[in-house]
Amino acid sequence: MDLIDLHLHSNASDGSLSPSEVAAEAIKAGLKAIALTDHDTVDGIPEILEYTKDKDIEVIPGIELSCYYQKREIHILGFFVDYQNEKLKNELDYFKKQREDRNIKMVELMQKDGLDITMEKLLHGNPDSVITRAHFARVMVEEGICKDKDTAFRKYIGVGCKYYLPKPQVTCEHAMDILSRYSKCSFLAHPLLYHFGYKQIDELLDYLKPLGLKGIEAYHSSNNAYESDKLRSMALHHDLLISGGTDFHGVVKPNIKMGVGRGNMKIPYTILEKIKSV
Repeated sequence: MDLIDLHLHSNASDGSLSPSEVAAEAIKAGLKAIALTDHDTVDGIPEILEYTKDKDIEVIPGIELSCYYQKREIHILGFFVDYQNEKLKNELDYFKKQREDRNIKMVELMQKDGLDITMEKLLHGNPDSVITRAHFARVMVEEGICKDKDTAFRKYIGVGCKYYLPKPQVTCEHAMDILSRYSKCSFLAHPLLYHFGYKQIDELLDYLKPLGLKGIEAYHSSNNAYESDKLRSMALHHDLLISGGTDFHGVVKPNIKMGVGRGNMKIPYTILEKIKSV
């Protein structure tokens, strides 16, 4: 059976591998197709497409946009993104500038308390990287401030913690408008990670579908078999497609492996074939 992984991150956002290294890992894993879906950026797509142009693997240009629903951050995946479109790049540059301002303020708060956190350390030699709290957690571990990344989130940078500042709140309408204009289709990423009950997820799907949502990510590394089956049933009920991906980040999430998640994921190529038919 040909297998795929439609949710991968590179160091263009908060993954640890370069886009080329992501592709090399996917080829090593024997995957037939992958989607590079970095947070709020398409900067890694030209590199991964160039690297794979003469290799036996299919790469779908993607993105994972952050937006807010009922004051809670959710993520929406876009597949077959028009990554060369200048208007899209301008939209994403604006988001990036807002996030950079937030990150600078977080750094200033930490430095005021004597923590040795700098933008240079967060960027880690990649000036175009989209900095997320995962980058802060990595540096805090490297500097000996925390023993691990979970502690960094729990004590320092999690919601409600001393150094937490919210990202600019992009509305679902705005995110869906972008994806409707610049991608082939959009899918709600990892619905169970938002700590909604199934009734709330139903309500969210009812809200997003008229905005252009085409599907939900039924298979994800955080799901067990029952949860994935439940999400598949919900997709069928709402007349939505399903997608699947591991949410691979490299060493940032060392327990998640490309293609298999925490060890037992198998996402068939037939899922991608149905997405292509949209």
